[in-house]
Amino acid sequence: MALKKIHGIILAAGRGSRMNDLTEDRPKGLVKFGNKALIDWQIDALVAAGIEQIDIVTGYKAEALEHLNYTRIFNEHWQKTNMLSSLLKAEHLLTTTPCIVSYSDIFYAKEAIIYLAASDADIAITYDPNWRLLWQKRFEDPLDDAETFTLHSDSTLRDIGGKTNNIEDIEGQYMGLLYFTPTGWGHVQDYLNNYLEQVVDQMSLTSLLSSLIERGQKILAVPYYGQWGEIDSENDLRVFELLLPNLSKGTFNN
Repeated sequence: MALKKIHGIILAAGRGSRMNDLTEDRPKGLVKFGNKALIDWQIDALVAAGIEQIDIVTGYKAEALEHLNYTRIFNEHWQKTNMLSSLLKAEHLLTTTPCIVSYSDIFYAKEAIIYLAASDADIAITYDPNWRLLWQKRFEDPLDDAETFTLHSDSTLRDIGGKTNNIEDIEGQYMGLLYFTPTGWGHVQDYLNNYLEQVVDQMSLTSLLSSLIERGQKILAVPYYGQWGEIDSENDLRVFELLLPNLSKGTFNN
């Protein structure tokens, strides 16, 4: 049974330069992790959670994704734009149906999707409250990469995406999974209408979330304690390959 008639969108337009030679002939989402490409981990989790319709926004080496039996949307300006611009290529979906949005360099269990989709918020994200366990494996100093992430008492975001040297400013790690209802996306449109296209092209999704918060927009943060990871570099790949024996194959059992 489909999950609440929700559409899935995977943002797979980038190369991922920190992957070096691993992305010379393929987009970042096609880097192999364990027994399959990263994008297959995402698709499997989405499908296992009941998401039947999935669109993939492509860009770099888009032809390498042609084997996937899902609708593909091409971001022809992928080299000059940020992830928000890739998401805007799927705006026709976001304005008409609730959507789960996933980065293409992460893996997670179906439960991450289920918890996010169960939200009654118009905009929501998942986050990992136990982020330090992973970041200590990925970085010599977790603060080198981590960004601010604080919450209000009602579990809505207070702050996200800023630089900090204080571990107390980080209550969790944003995972790269988002949920928008058409009403929620309408709030995004209202905000973006204030800016020139060239400015929007350079916006990241975390800077968008931060700006929406400053405007008073409620963004629900859904805690997720299951297995997941972000593979942003060759070192990340090595780290998670070592952890792979501790992960269930296919969809994860938490």
